Amino acid sequence: MSREMMDRASQALQNRAEKLGIEIGLDRLESQQPQCGFGELGTCCRICYMGPCRIDPFATDGSSRGVCGATADVIVTRNLLREATGGTASHIGHARHVALTLREAIRGNAPYGIVDRGKLIAVAGGLGIATDGKSDTEIAEEVVAKALEDFARQDGEPGNWLKLHTPHKEFEMWRDLGLVVSNVHNEIEEAMHRTSGGNDADAVNLLLGTLRMGIADGVGLAMATDLQDIMFGTPQVCAVEANVGVLEAGRVNLAMHGHNPVLSEKILEWSAKLDGEARAAGADGINVVGVCCTGNELTMRHGVPMAGHNLQSELLIVTGAVDALVVDVQCIWPGDVKVAECFDTKVITTEANVKITGAMHVPFEAEHADEAAEKIVRVAIKAFVARKGKEVEIPQQKASALAGFSVEAILGVLSKIDPENPLKPVIDNIVAGNIYGAVGFAGCPNPKIRSSAMTETMAKELLANNVLVVATGCTAHILAQAGMMSPDATEQYCGEGLKAVLTALGGAAGLDGPLPPVWHMGSCVDNSRIVTLLAALADTLDVKISQLPVAGSAPELVAEKAISIGAWFLALGMTVHIAPAPHILGSPVATKVLTEDLEGITGGRAYVEYDPAKAAAGLVAHIAAKRAALGI
Repeated sequence: MSREMMDRASQALQNRAEKLGIEIGLDRLESQQPQCGFGELGTCCRICYMGPCRIDPFATDGSSRGVCGATADVIVTRNLLREATGGTASHIGHARHVALTLREAIRGNAPYGIVDRGKLIAVAGGLGIATDGKSDTEIAEEVVAKALEDFARQDGEPGNWLKLHTPHKEFEMWRDLGLVVSNVHNEIEEAMHRTSGGNDADAVNLLLGTLRMGIADGVGLAMATDLQDIMFGTPQVCAVEANVGVLEAGRVNLAMHGHNPVLSEKILEWSAKLDGEARAAGADGINVVGVCCTGNELTMRHGVPMAGHNLQSELLIVTGAVDALVVDVQCIWPGDVKVAECFDTKVITTEANVKITGAMHVPFEAEHADEAAEKIVRVAIKAFVARKGKEVEIPQQKASALAGFSVEAILGVLSKIDPENPLKPVIDNIVAGNIYGAVGFAGCPNPKIRSSAMTETMAKELLANNVLVVATGCTAHILAQAGMMSPDATEQYCGEGLKAVLTALGGAAGLDGPLPPVWHMGSCVDNSRIVTLLAALADTLDVKISQLPVAGSAPELVAEKAISIGAWFLALGMTVHIAPAPHILGSPVATKVLTEDLEGITGGRAYVEYDPAKAAAGLVAHIAAKRAALGI
């Protein structure tokens, strides 16, 4: 495996870590080689204590079944459903936490409020809540009640957020397939029950369960996005900087890492309040930077610099300039704490279910958010005092980017061209071929394939073929660092048709140049924004999402969350590119159903390809087939 990192900043910090004798993720990856083949195929079962059973799907002797008689097909699909359940639990927990925070805020028990009244009214209207004559607090109480109902209802009726965000044609398809979700917590319970020992042993039924879990995940994603917009504001396009070079040696560098803006919004607020205190301690002020998805949240709403993706979290600490790495939930590497021991960096955990041995823990609860945030910022200032004057090494690479492409922001630009029908310019240019199609990138950077520049190369190939790219999560960080979210990238990478469209849109938006060719649509939960935009296009054209010339990609698959998001996209009828392969190749049934048969059921298809140029070519061919079917 190559130890090379594709961007110069990461390579420089990797070299510094090696020089200082600091172990990072790539070192641990090398020590794990060769990785378990049974695990990669998905044919290792640890559900009961008659095992673990390792199944060779190609064996002709007794090793082709587990002790209980489970086949490779059963083991693989059972494991896949459990992976999707883990991902969905993450997003459902996130959404519930935000809903409860909003509830406490409107009751006066937590220091948050309603920032975007327009989004509140829009969501309430979509949920069938009457708003005339009611205060914002009364409306918000009803919205929160509808949200919490999706975690509690036992009547079997479709969930509120499922109805709110699912296009009519897809909703009817799911109803016919028995995939409509009512209570998202029940889905998690049912999945864990059916995959425990001695239960569901039908591979196809287990795969249908994975689609249901993906749909439940979509409920959590959409709910979190909607409620966060209400509480913190709907993102609008803003200029930002990305990469490690956004750290500043003379300032208190406070890096926010994780996913939930309930924490990061307060840290940003208190960093401004205590800036004078930091200056009194000898700093040039406080520099809040974003890592991973909570970084995306701060970037979209406040223009906070994008310091790095989660694979770079250790490397950011290696600079010696990070005074506090403050984390909430998801994608937090335990290795961050070990690296921080070599410097004055404080790693601070905040959630009761995310503690790391060796990290400082400051409990963060909505009711006491101000007190906790104030304490955390003061810890960072104290850490700066401890490291002041010591050697730091901050690679100066950074790129300019435009972020904050919420659906509302996109429609705002389009409405300047056609106020009556904002989507018409997009549709006209799709028909004309200027926008050949669109691909949504999601997920994390994977050290196993990072040296291939998988994400960057795929994006460049797609843009050259006039395919618009939208990105969420850590892929957004990758593409921002590569300079592909700047207007200059439109001239550098786009085909002539897409370039002309983005130039026209840039003019409509009041920019001096074109819009960028890669649109930053947010964090992991904001994959819901992608689906909302696709649903609007499909409804306008009176077609299913599966008929649109679009696709999704997890170009560097890492997390269970990517499995659950991918399952949602597959249930919606999208082709989803994945690399590396999910742990399904040990099952002929799972492989065939997901890569072939599913297309005849929902319209969706999983597509595995490790070579970035070939992967992009495969997606362009898929888009071409969809265009031909539409007669364009």
